[in-house]
Amino acid sequence: MASKKNLRQILDESKECFLVPCVYDCASNHAVEMCGFPVSLLSGGEVSISLNGVIDYGFTNLSDLERVVSRVAQTSSIPLIADIEDGFGGPLAVYRSARILSAAGAAAIQLEDSADMEETTKILPRDKYIAKVRAALAGLEGTDCLLIARSNADPADPVQMKEGCERLQEAINIGKEMGQYVIAMMVLVGDLEQAAQMAEIVTGPKIFADVRAYKGEDGHYHPSVTMEDLTPLGFKMCSSHYTMKAAMEGMLEHGLVNYKNQSVTYSFETAPASGIESFSCSGMYDPQAYLALENSFTQGNKQYTIVGHQVEDYPEGFVRPDIKDRL
Repeated sequence: MASKKNLRQILDESKECFLVPCVYDCASNHAVEMCGFPVSLLSGGEVSISLNGVIDYGFTNLSDLERVVSRVAQTSSIPLIADIEDGFGGPLAVYRSARILSAAGAAAIQLEDSADMEETTKILPRDKYIAKVRAALAGLEGTDCLLIARSNADPADPVQMKEGCERLQEAINIGKEMGQYVIAMMVLVGDLEQAAQMAEIVTGPKIFADVRAYKGEDGHYHPSVTMEDLTPLGFKMCSSHYTMKAAMEGMLEHGLVNYKNQSVTYSFETAPASGIESFSCSGMYDPQAYLALENSFTQGNKQYTIVGHQVEDYPEGFVRPDIKDRL
């Protein structure tokens, strides 16, 4: 992984909970980098859609995930968390998955307690999940890769909520015994009241999963929780989905207009974020920086073009990762 700081360093230095966008490929991760987010999370569901064109229903395998993790982590200047779902099998498979994905560049792996990847609200008995936790930690030993223990327990069921919280705290305690840092996530916790209930039992570091917004009486959407709400409860990060929806919304918007007009004029003149008046996004990837690095080896003065066409400059107002962190 090319990151200058590992995930643990970022968490130790951060005084407040912060938003972590979900990504699904190198392009979405780069967009997150450009906006200044310090960490990204590879969404299992969105990887399934982007890589294989199918819904999140257990189709993605370990080889698929290793391929995506290695490519995104290698070209990223920020730590990448990888959602490994149930770890692709029992404890031995989880051990192997942890070793493979940490070697591929994952800054953390997120392991859930689902008993059935087609019915993810069914959770494993505690002893079976804890065996997977031990296997994952053993697989991560000697690396900077952290474990995120995730429970799919239902907060609406008091018995299941208590069980989910207790197993997550047990996972944190096991991590401490093994000299490793474990973060807890309860994916169905959706509001501040439930987050506070979780924090009563899970006293270690936590992630608030998939933060949402609600529609108020004023007709506008408001955050279901804020970073200020979550920080005192011990939440370090707050994951969120928006990148794939934003990409699809943009492609659909441009596609409808361009199809109607049978031209790409709309795409040239509609660039509210980057200001790049073109149909290409090559400038957002700072291509001249690649050639500048090559020129430092060859002592040449080569410029990047697309079939002889000049490429737009990197847009102003965005974070510009060092090219050496992107190769």
